[in-house]
Amino acid sequence: MLSRSSFTSLVVGVFAVYVAHTCWVMYGIVYTRPCPAAGEGGGGAAGCVWPYLARRPKLQLSVYTTTRSSIGAESNIDLVLNVEDFDIESKFERTVNVSVPKKTRNNGTLYAYIFLHHAGILPWHDGKQVHIVSPLTTYMVPKPEEINLLTGESATQQIEAEKQTSALDEPVSHWRSRLTLNVMVEDFVFDGSSLPADVHRYMKMVQLGKTVHYLPILFIDQLSNRVKDLMVINRSTTELPLTVSYDKISLGKLRFWIHMQDAVYSLQQFGLSEKDADEVKGIFVDTNLYFLALTFFVAAFHLLFDFLAFKNDINFWKKKKSMIGMSTKAVLWRCFSTVVIFLFLLDERTSLLVLIPAGIGAVIELWKLKKALKMTIKWQGLRPKIQFGTYSDSEKKTEEYDAQAMKYLSYLLYPLCIGGAGYSLLNVKYKSWYSWLINSFVNGVYAFGFLFMLPQLFVNYKMKSVAHLPWKAFTYKAFNTFIDDVFAFIITMPTSHRLACFRDDVVFLVYLYQRWLYPVDKSRVNEYGESYEEKPPKKTS
Repeated sequence: MLSRSSFTSLVVGVFAVYVAHTCWVMYGIVYTRPCPAAGEGGGGAAGCVWPYLARRPKLQLSVYTTTRSSIGAESNIDLVLNVEDFDIESKFERTVNVSVPKKTRNNGTLYAYIFLHHAGILPWHDGKQVHIVSPLTTYMVPKPEEINLLTGESATQQIEAEKQTSALDEPVSHWRSRLTLNVMVEDFVFDGSSLPADVHRYMKMVQLGKTVHYLPILFIDQLSNRVKDLMVINRSTTELPLTVSYDKISLGKLRFWIHMQDAVYSLQQFGLSEKDADEVKGIFVDTNLYFLALTFFVAAFHLLFDFLAFKNDINFWKKKKSMIGMSTKAVLWRCFSTVVIFLFLLDERTSLLVLIPAGIGAVIELWKLKKALKMTIKWQGLRPKIQFGTYSDSEKKTEEYDAQAMKYLSYLLYPLCIGGAGYSLLNVKYKSWYSWLINSFVNGVYAFGFLFMLPQLFVNYKMKSVAHLPWKAFTYKAFNTFIDDVFAFIITMPTSHRLACFRDDVVFLVYLYQRWLYPVDKSRVNEYGESYEEKPPKKTS
C-alpha cells in the first residue's frame, strides 16, 4: 500500500507530466514548420506550397443563401451581401436582411454560401474561387416562459395559438443572427510533404507554372455562434437580420480555432447540449487569447486542488471520532445550502461545467452530516430505522456555544429570508412555484449564507482554538476559492452564484485571522479527538 505522502507525490507528479504534455501539444498546434527549401530555391523550390495571396489579386466577397446543401449553378439562390473591393486586411461588420423561404419557416434549414473570388467574375465562372458552406439555422428547445405566479401575467405577450403549436420539449428552428468570417493572411510557405492535417482540409491547391499555390484559406468561426444570438423562427417571419463580420486571422490562431471547433463538435456528438456547448464556446470567444492560455493553467491547478481538498476532507471526516470544537449546525447548514444550490443550478439549466462539481459536493456534504450527527441507518425488512449516537460532556459544551450563536442569528436571518421570498413573489416572474421556492431558498443562501459560518467562528472564539478544524482541506479550498474568482468572469452562471464566490473569500480570511490569533496548543484535542501530549499506549508483549 502507498503511504499518503507518496500517493500525493504521485498525483502531483502525474499532474506535472500532464501540464508539460499539454504545453507541448499546444506548441505543436500554434507553431507550423515552414518549407525548408523556400529560402534556398526561390519561387521554384521543389516540394513547397506557396500562398496565392502573395500575388495580391483583386478579390470579391459574395454571400448567397439557399435551402439546398449543395449548389451547381446560380439558380434558386439569393445574393444577400456583395463586397466588390474586398480588402483582406480590413475588418468590417455589416447587417443585412435575409428573406426566409416558406420551407425554412416550416422547420426547414437555410444555408449560407460564402464565395471568395476574383473581382468582376461570377463565382461559378472563376476557376480559382474558394467557398465554404454554413447553416444559418439550428434546432433547439426554446426557453420556458416565465410568469407572475400571483397574477398569471407573462413576461412576453405571445399569441395563444402559437404557444399550442410548439411544445416546450420539442426542438424548433432558430435563426443564427451572426456570421463571422476569417481569411488567413500570412504569406506562409508550407512544406508539401508535411502539411498540417487541420489546415489541409481548408486548402485548395492550383498549379501555376512550375510551382504549387494554395488559394486563400476561408474560414467560418463557428465558436462565435452563441445561444444569446439565436432567434426563434415563426411561421409569420418573412425577413430576419444577419450580421456578417470579417476579420483577418493568423495561421497559429487559425489552427488553434480549428482544433477548438472540432473539440466542441466532438462533445456535441457525445450528447452535450447546445447550451452546454455554448458555455464552452464562451470560454474561447469572450476571453483574450493570452488570458485564455492562463485560464488553461489555472483550470489545471483548480483540478489538482479540488482533488487534494476532496482527499483531505474525506480523510478528516472518515477518522473523525468527536465533534468537540465543531459546529454541528454549521455542518447542517452547509449541507442544506449545498443541496439547495445544486437544485437551483439544475432548475436554471446551468452548464455541466458548474453543475457536476456542485452535485458531487452535495453528496459529500450529506455524508459529512451523517458523520456529524452520528447517524446510523438500520434496515428492518424494507423499512429503514435511523438512530443517533450520544454526545460526551465536551461535545455538549460545544453544542451549547453552537445553540447560543444560532439563537441570535435567527432573529436577523429568518425575517430577511421571509421578506425576500415575499418580495420576489410579488415582483419577479418565475416558471413555476417550484422555481420560486428554489430561488427563494438559494437567494437566502447566497445573500445570508455566510452568517451560518458565524457559529463556527463563535465556537472557535469561546474555545480559543482552531486546532479541531481540517486545515489541510481548508488550505486547498482557499486556493480554489481564489481560482473561482477568476472563473466567475469566464463561465456563464447566475449573478448570485458569481457573487457567492467573492463572499467565500471573506470567510476564509476570517478563519486565517483566527488561526493567527489562537496559536496551536498541543494539550488540546486535535481533529481526530486526540491530544499531542497524550502518550501512546505501550505495546504489551
